[in-house]
Amino acid sequence: MSKPIILVIRQLPAPMMAALQQFGDVRLLDPATIGIPEGNILVSTAVDPVSAELIDRLPASLGLIANIGVGYDNIDRAAATRRGIAVSNTPVVTEDTADLVFALLLATCRRLSVSERHLRAGNWAAGAGQLGQRVHGKRLGIVGLGAIGQAVARRARGFNMSILYHGPKPSPEAAAALDAHFCPTLEELLREADIVSLNCTLNEQTRHLMNAATLAMLKPGAVLINVGRGPLVDENALVDALRSGHLGGAGLDVFEFEPQVTPALLEFDNVTLLPHIGSATGECRMDMARRVCANIGHFLQQGAPLDRCN
Repeated sequence: MSKPIILVIRQLPAPMMAALQQFGDVRLLDPATIGIPEGNILVSTAVDPVSAELIDRLPASLGLIANIGVGYDNIDRAAATRRGIAVSNTPVVTEDTADLVFALLLATCRRLSVSERHLRAGNWAAGAGQLGQRVHGKRLGIVGLGAIGQAVARRARGFNMSILYHGPKPSPEAAAALDAHFCPTLEELLREADIVSLNCTLNEQTRHLMNAATLAMLKPGAVLINVGRGPLVDENALVDALRSGHLGGAGLDVFEFEPQVTPALLEFDNVTLLPHIGSATGECRMDMARRVCANIGHFLQQGAPLDRCN
């Protein structure tokens, strides 16, 4: 039997490429190529669009799209399902992402970025004069009490924060363990929370979840944190809310038009911006590499990946 052929959309770090080679021949794929070569597995990352058009051009031999990342909104799963192609992800980023949520929350509320910029520029007084917002004891609203949302809530308990959450349905066991209060409507959560963290998945129902109307529901001075997916937030509406002074600040690790950042967001001292680094620890990236390899190995041996998403 010939070796499986693994197509990768981008050049991955050398250790990752070497790990993939244990399963078969690894070939770099240019998605713009008209004639896509034979292959059995396509490896993508969370920033690689795998559209219906691309999926339709994949060879009949391809049976798995192995995505490196917990999110998979970059992949048209319906198109993959129609073709009988399995889609997998790497759900091993929970704790590292929750760490970043809280780092971004603290940095935004305490205005760490602008304080550091003043210090580096030699202006100690301007940096020391930045007045942020208290975090401990505040009300944290978590939109999406999945694995990452729960990990964020565990960290919030250490800051003596009251925890509110909203999602499609209550999570009684998790809520009891975290002393979290379920808000049946998003409006209720937004009106009560001092800080809102978006930790829900991106789909047609949650795209632009935070728009002009929902941003206006936030308390004056509230802070918005997004380490979920960029299109959860309408960035033009976010800019308007910041310019009006209604919103107290925003911390963003993801962006609506990633990797482009809406230029106006760069103007605000009360906005903290990071380049999608939720999983960017050496340990987490190794976990992700091991998990994508586990999915590929299971698919080749059993005909299905461990973490099927469609």
